[in-house]
Amino acid sequence: MLCRWAAGLRHAALQHGLISGAMSASGIRTGEPQAAEAERAHLTAVPPGWPPQREDFEPKLQGPRLHGPKAPPKASCPRSSQLMPCPPAFHHPEPDRGVTSMVNAGAMSASGNLMDFLDEPFPDVGTYEDFHTIDWLREKSRDTDRHRKITSKSKESIWEFIKSLLDAWSGWVVMLLIGLLAGTLAGVIDLAVDWMTDLKEGVCLSAFWYSHEQCCWTSNETTFEDRDKCPLWQKWSELLVNQSEGASAYILNYLMYILWALLFAFLAVSLVRVFAPYACGSGIPEIKTILSGFIIRGYLGKWTLLIKTVTLVLVVSSGLSLGKEGPLVHVACCCGNFFSSLFSKYSKNEGKRREVLSAAAAAGVSVAFGAPIGGVLFSLEEVSYYFPLKTLWRSFFAALVAAFTLRSINPFGNSRLVLFYVEYHTPWRRKTTKLGKYPVLEVIAVTAITAIIAYPNPYTRRSTSELISELFNDCGALESSQLCDYINDPNMTRPVDDIPDRPAGVGVYTAMWQLALALIFKIVITIFTFGMKIPSGLFIPSMAVGAMAGRMVGIGVEQLAYHHHDWIIFRNWCRPGADCVTPGLYAMVGAAACLGGVTRMTVSLVVIMFELTGGLEYIVPLMAAAVTSKWVADAFGKEGIYEAHIHLNGYPFLDVKDEFTHRTLATDVMRPRRGEPPLSVLTQDSMTVEDVETLIKETDYNGFPVVVSRDSERLIGFAQRRELILAIKNARQRQEGIVSNSIMYFTEEPPELPANSPHPLKLRRVLNLSPFTVTDHTPMETVVDIFRKLGLRQCLVTRSGRLLGIITKKDVLRHMAQMANQDPESIMFN
Repeated sequence: MLCRWAAGLRHAALQHGLISGAMSASGIRTGEPQAAEAERAHLTAVPPGWPPQREDFEPKLQGPRLHGPKAPPKASCPRSSQLMPCPPAFHHPEPDRGVTSMVNAGAMSASGNLMDFLDEPFPDVGTYEDFHTIDWLREKSRDTDRHRKITSKSKESIWEFIKSLLDAWSGWVVMLLIGLLAGTLAGVIDLAVDWMTDLKEGVCLSAFWYSHEQCCWTSNETTFEDRDKCPLWQKWSELLVNQSEGASAYILNYLMYILWALLFAFLAVSLVRVFAPYACGSGIPEIKTILSGFIIRGYLGKWTLLIKTVTLVLVVSSGLSLGKEGPLVHVACCCGNFFSSLFSKYSKNEGKRREVLSAAAAAGVSVAFGAPIGGVLFSLEEVSYYFPLKTLWRSFFAALVAAFTLRSINPFGNSRLVLFYVEYHTPWRRKTTKLGKYPVLEVIAVTAITAIIAYPNPYTRRSTSELISELFNDCGALESSQLCDYINDPNMTRPVDDIPDRPAGVGVYTAMWQLALALIFKIVITIFTFGMKIPSGLFIPSMAVGAMAGRMVGIGVEQLAYHHHDWIIFRNWCRPGADCVTPGLYAMVGAAACLGGVTRMTVSLVVIMFELTGGLEYIVPLMAAAVTSKWVADAFGKEGIYEAHIHLNGYPFLDVKDEFTHRTLATDVMRPRRGEPPLSVLTQDSMTVEDVETLIKETDYNGFPVVVSRDSERLIGFAQRRELILAIKNARQRQEGIVSNSIMYFTEEPPELPANSPHPLKLRRVLNLSPFTVTDHTPMETVVDIFRKLGLRQCLVTRSGRLLGIITKKDVLRHMAQMANQDPESIMFN
């Protein structure tokens, strides 16, 4: 009778969720039959004085009764024995009060309600500390549970069904918002850069916010021959001293150019240093690291978005050898992080958030180059660590919306998304330096040197995007550039787009040596500019270097073909009077080759350049250039510029391209090693709250393995450091009777305690019962693949269920660096 009554009480409590309904299976999980039997014996042992009398519980159940009949439900003993075998009826006159205290402490709160602490999650559980790696498997499991819960609830009512539909469409809504904001910001940046770059040379009298080109558009006195000159636009010498020619006018314009450049650079570095230090640099190395699962709080924050947008305009306008295309990826990812924080589906799951960031990176490249397809491939090839199929579709949608928004703004006035869009009509035959310790002085010094050297050369004075546009352009009858100063045949009657090869004029030879000087200057100054404490992209400077080299090679080949068309290399395809060579196409191929060599991009690079040219027929030379440049660059080192930047900063990035072929074992890498202190562990039911707090205070580990006892070392699970801290903190606030000497246990049932013991603290819900484990003889090649493909933070090393050690992501990266004869201490984060 007593057994049936106890089973009925437990059954009613289980039905109403007041106590947990699953017994510990941790002994079975270790793989040892002896451990399983020991734990089962421990859990099913009959304490003295069992069962307690019903009157011992009656005072605790005052107030609202459990729903159901007043009499205990009739449950057979075999049913209750599935959870706990019915003990024999002992004939004690009075129950043991110590047992009653134990039951009250383990199953009831001070208010009399049966309680399992952490049944309801409290804030910050499941989040990660700064500069730590997320657990991909855990995030995936949490999202699966969330989706399963929503699916089951959607069948309960129409409102829940509508909520499930909103949840399913929230991803597309986020992509739409990202595309709209990224496209708008890119358009605003392009317009502002265009205006502020021209502001260094002069100002529009009719409207000071007009750029040089916009100012002349509105003038009725502008002619086609003098389309770059109009009365409404005045240089600073004309405005200040009313002189447009002469040495004094040149010197004054020179000084104003330098002063404006220094002012823009000083404002940019000051804003970055004071308000958003994370706004410096390209951002792509950090984006790659974040997408691999690393936490850098604030890097994608609202302040970073605002300051990076403003300072990006300033630094590009200053004339420094940098581009806005790389930082636009960072800006778009900041937009993605902002909008994902508005939806709990993404804000509470770091894995899902990274799917949004992958799509945002695609939108950033889309508005940077006007290449939506190239942006998606760039995100897939270069940036993303985890890229499921649905992210591919959403990335394309975000990139499409961003490109459409930018085209609607039309910042360049030609219905194109980039300034250097071109069409051809002819077939193709860090380490920190001493100066780096003073970021403001470094930026001012480099800006001053850049402005002083750049102004005299027309190819370095203009913005880099305008330079690339001129280098890419094919020479037509209406072109006025020095690069198109050829000697024309007065009897030529060809159409404009089919002008034959001609001998070079004086302007072409002048442009050649100016391009040669500009090429040397760009190479040298870009080395010092990239990495300063300002937003700085490397795409455009790299493309400019390649385009200058390619244009010079193209002009050289063109003149060789004209003067020596009977040579064997020209004989079969270049006849006299034909348009054999297009120098602008050589510039395009050179830009692709240089950018590919710097970044090691291949497929996405070819698609981006294809979308810039708008012609399928140029894919073959672009592919050849991209592959060749990668082969040549790989001969000097396998890392691209962004991977090298990641390693210089010590970020824990496990590149999927890295190969590990050494024959080491998990036991060679795991901690602790010989001579090191033993592994810090938690026991399942014998440590006090004070013991755990002391262990947390004296160590800086991300988490602790939980074992049955220190003697057996049988693995139970793994508890995260942050969740232990939060759980203890919230327990002290919400659960009465929790003190420093309260026993903390991870089992389903509380341990046996004396009558005067304080309430124990149950933390089974923070315990990961299925941590990833490997044996000590697992090859490290397999371990590296596991970490890379599953995105693990750590894995435990066991032998026959007995805990031996732990391997973290930092241990794997340091071991790989050591095997590659590199400094393992360069990996600073986990």
